Amino acid sequence: MKVVVGLGNPGRQYAGTRHNVGFDVIDYLAKGPGVGSSRSAFQAEVVEMTEGGEKVLLVKPQTFMNLSGRAVRAVLDFYKLTPNDLLVVCDDYNLPLGKLRVRAKGSAGGQNGLKNIQDQLGTDEYPRLRIGIGQPAPGEAVDFVLTRFKPGERAAADEAVASAANGVLVWVRQGLAACMNRVNGPEPAAKPEKKKETGDRRQETREKGKKTGNEPKPPEN
Repeated sequence: MKVVVGLGNPGRQYAGTRHNVGFDVIDYLAKGPGVGSSRSAFQAEVVEMTEGGEKVLLVKPQTFMNLSGRAVRAVLDFYKLTPNDLLVVCDDYNLPLGKLRVRAKGSAGGQNGLKNIQDQLGTDEYPRLRIGIGQPAPGEAVDFVLTRFKPGERAAADEAVASAANGVLVWVRQGLAACMNRVNGPEPAAKPEKKKETGDRRQETREKGKKTGNEPKPPEN
């Protein structure tokens, strides 16, 4: 069994805000085939689905962002699962709008939901998928994450949610490494360093050209 937790704040007033993109990914997945009915449990809204023969629990904590870890801990304890069976999906204002990043572990990076999960589990070694929501002006992060996407940002945000949902399905079917490769993309290969030709090397090249008859000929009159 796998558990996918999307972070956000409950309530109509928070729907569609940048901070709730984790909820948006869960809602996107819940519209797919093989998905059951939503129910309340573990201080969260939960939905069961099946993907590639694997049972998956979709979770939206209803404790507000800063206490998200309570629901996560309750789910893992009840089903006797480890943090490796968990994938947390959340917003990240340190990433450009629409940029996705999957990591196997790491710091909360200013995301209070992740911080509370880390506190509840006693470890930062659990997979997480971050969705870039754009970057706020200095000192405005708290207000920024509770704003809604501007009309010009909406398409990029919707595309990011769909791509994140696809990344979740890859994680369920193929594991974390495949998910990271799909979402993050392969690391760019280092370009070979171009060697500078020395004066002796240039002379040698010219001499070689003369011997093979490759030197340029003067134009005929």
